[in-house]
Amino acid sequence: MRILHLHADFAADGFGRTPRAARLINAFGRAAAHAIVPARPDAPGAAAAIDPHITVASQRDFPELSGRPLPGRLQRLAAAMKGFDLVLTYNRGAMDAVMAHTLFRDFHGLPPLVHHEDSCNEGRRRSRDWYRRIALGRTSALVVPSRRLEAIALTEWFQPRERVVRIADGIDTAACARKARPDMLPRVIKRPGELWLGTIADLQAGGNLPRLVRAFAGLPAPWQLVILGEGPERDAVRAEALRCGAAHRVHLPGFVAEPVRAIGLFDLFALAPDGGQFPPPVAEAMAAGLAVAAPDSGDIAAMLAEENRPYAVPPGDEGALASALASLAGDEALRRGIGEANRRVARAEYDEKTMIAAYRAVYAKALRRPRFP
Repeated sequence: MRILHLHADFAADGFGRTPRAARLINAFGRAAAHAIVPARPDAPGAAAAIDPHITVASQRDFPELSGRPLPGRLQRLAAAMKGFDLVLTYNRGAMDAVMAHTLFRDFHGLPPLVHHEDSCNEGRRRSRDWYRRIALGRTSALVVPSRRLEAIALTEWFQPRERVVRIADGIDTAACARKARPDMLPRVIKRPGELWLGTIADLQAGGNLPRLVRAFAGLPAPWQLVILGEGPERDAVRAEALRCGAAHRVHLPGFVAEPVRAIGLFDLFALAPDGGQFPPPVAEAMAAGLAVAAPDSGDIAAMLAEENRPYAVPPGDEGALASALASLAGDEALRRGIGEANRRVARAEYDEKTMIAAYRAVYAKALRRPRFP
C-alpha cells in the first residue's frame, strides 16, 4: 500500500516530541510505504523518528504546496497524487492540495483523501473558512484532535457530521506513570521533603510564565516550581522570581528531550498559557497521576477528570490560579484523589494505542477495507 503525506512541515516540536504522523507510520509498520511532502522542504526533521525499516520516500519533485490556487497549478497538484492508494493532508499548508483533489478527483481517478486539522490559532479569516468549505467538500474524512476544532468544522466549515472525526492525541501513558530518578534533570535534584509544582513550556513571550511564578510564590517553603523548557523568556521568568522573593525555589533546568520521563518527579502540575486546544502536557500529567491547575481554555476542562474541573480557572485570572494552586498544594489527600481520577481518564481515553486504533478505523473506512493497513 502506498500512502502520500502532504504536510505544512514535518518537524518535531520544541521538546523533540515525535509528531503524531511519524508515530502512526511506525505503528502501521512495513505493510505500507510512505511518501512525505513537507510544504517547507527545510523542515523535514521528524522523519528521523521513523523506523528505518519502513519504506519512506521524500517526494522532492512534487509540485509546491503553496502558491496561488490557479487552475493550472491545482491540476498539477492533482496529477501528482496519482498512483497512491491513500492521500493524507495536514493543516492549512496543504489546503490547496485538498482543493485540487476535490476539483480533479474524478478526472484523474484519484485515491481517497483524509484531511487532518490541528490548529485554530492561525489568524482566522472568513475567506479561509470559505476556502475550506469548498476544498473539504469531497474528502473521505476530516480528523481533528479537539472539541473546539470539531465545533469549528461543523458550524463554520459546514462539514457534515459523518465526515468529522475527533481523535484525541494519544500519549504513552505507561511511560508517564514510571518513577523518575531524583537526579535525572540537569542542574536540579529533588531533595527529600521537597514538593514540586511542575510545568512543561516553551519559554516564549505570551506564555504567561511570570504569572505562574507570581501565583506560585505564595505557596509554603517545601514547594518548588520546576519549569521544563527553554526559550527567550528565561530571563523574564528569573527576574519575576527574584522580584517575588522566590528565586531560590524556582528552577529552570532547560530543554528536556523526553519530558514524560521527568513528569514523575512532580507532585502537582500547572499549565501557564491561556490558549491551546488539547495540550499534551496536561494529558501526560494526568497519566502520571497528578492533579492539574490550568486556565479553562480549549478542551482543558473537558480533558480533566470531573474531580479536577473546579481547578480549571478562568483564563487570565491570576488570583483564581493562585487560589487553585494553594488549595491543591495544601491538601495531599485531595491531590492524590484527583490524581488517581485523572490517571483513570488518561488510560481510558488518551492512551496511544486507543489513538492508533481510531486512525486505523478512519483510514480503513476511507479505503473501504475491513482493516488498515
